[in-house]
Amino acid sequence: MDAAVLTCQTLPSIRPQLRIAVVTETYPPEVNGVAMTLGRLVNGLQVRNHQVQLIRPRQNAGDQPQPTATLSEHLQQGIALPRYEGLKMGLPAKAALTRLWTRQRPDVVQIATEGPLGWSALAAANKLRLPVASDFHTNFHSYSSHYGFGLLRRAIVAYLRKFHNKAAVTLVPTEGIRRELLGYGYDNIEIIGRGVDTQLFNPGRRDAALRAQWGVREDETVVLYVGRLAAEKNLALVFRAFDAMREANPACRMVLVGDGPERASWQAKRQDAIFCGTRIGESLAAHYASGDVFLFPSLTETWGNVTIEAMASGLAVVAYDCAAAEEVIRHGENGLKAPPEDESGFIVQAVSLAPHPDLQRRLGTAAAARAAHLSWDAIIDSFERVLLRLAQTQSATDDAADWPTVARTG
Repeated sequence: MDAAVLTCQTLPSIRPQLRIAVVTETYPPEVNGVAMTLGRLVNGLQVRNHQVQLIRPRQNAGDQPQPTATLSEHLQQGIALPRYEGLKMGLPAKAALTRLWTRQRPDVVQIATEGPLGWSALAAANKLRLPVASDFHTNFHSYSSHYGFGLLRRAIVAYLRKFHNKAAVTLVPTEGIRRELLGYGYDNIEIIGRGVDTQLFNPGRRDAALRAQWGVREDETVVLYVGRLAAEKNLALVFRAFDAMREANPACRMVLVGDGPERASWQAKRQDAIFCGTRIGESLAAHYASGDVFLFPSLTETWGNVTIEAMASGLAVVAYDCAAAEEVIRHGENGLKAPPEDESGFIVQAVSLAPHPDLQRRLGTAAAARAAHLSWDAIIDSFERVLLRLAQTQSATDDAADWPTVARTG
């Protein structure tokens, strides 16, 4: 009798579907790095069929929830954030969140921002024994010296440490930030990087008509800055570096994309520069790709999405060796870096590019190739794995707590 032949087939594993509460003070269409990152992560979770409960401040009087099959929105009251026009800070809402999560209990809570709304979410989640992942997106303790409350730096560090250490895990974008926070006494830190949309940001977006609109010839060098026009972005060094570049090569023009509290003063002082205001989508992509050199001397970033957007767009980037630049730029190969706070070193690197369009192109081509490997899909997969682990760990803990206690007899 012939032996029976057994055929074993490996079936694809089925990804558990989670109910995820995401709490944030900022979300698209607001224009900033945190909002952009959260939008990407939430969209990625929805694509993976997770149910997302988005909790955020109402952005304006006409703002209404936009529910879908995998997204419900819960809008909370907010107040304007000082010196951040258009952004709201959520007000405390512990009681409301406790009621919501008692009725619609999530498997895990993701808190993106550390304001009153985030603190309320943390307190409500801890009360209901919900696992919490927190994000460290913004160096508020570094911002303090730029906004006149440097004496509060220690208090801010202590507040943020207390906040994040009440979460099961704190997610940071780089190894450098992880080291810094460990030095401040943070616990349970994991790295989840950032991606870039290379379908949107790529060298093919270069626009000769846009450069002509700027009054720039093709053989001239456009020195670009993209970001908030505010004290913490170190704009004075942008202009000092540009002036030094122009001495080395008079055929340089300065273009700035973005808005903020310092735009009016810089625009009045620097009438030789082109101020384009806030740009989004394809217009932003065209502005990037139509530049040649990207200057970004900020020291307050946890990541800095603009760095990798500029790289993806084929620009030669000059940045300090921190945040995204520390992770993805190899000095002299796909960009140039200076040691943090070395202003003279930053200027030297910028000047080295000014008279050498061939070097600009070589670095820009290598930068775009490096950015092509920064996939959002891979980032969202890592983020999803963290949330699945937290939910499964909490489920196992809850099951153990429900086991009956058996009395032992001698």
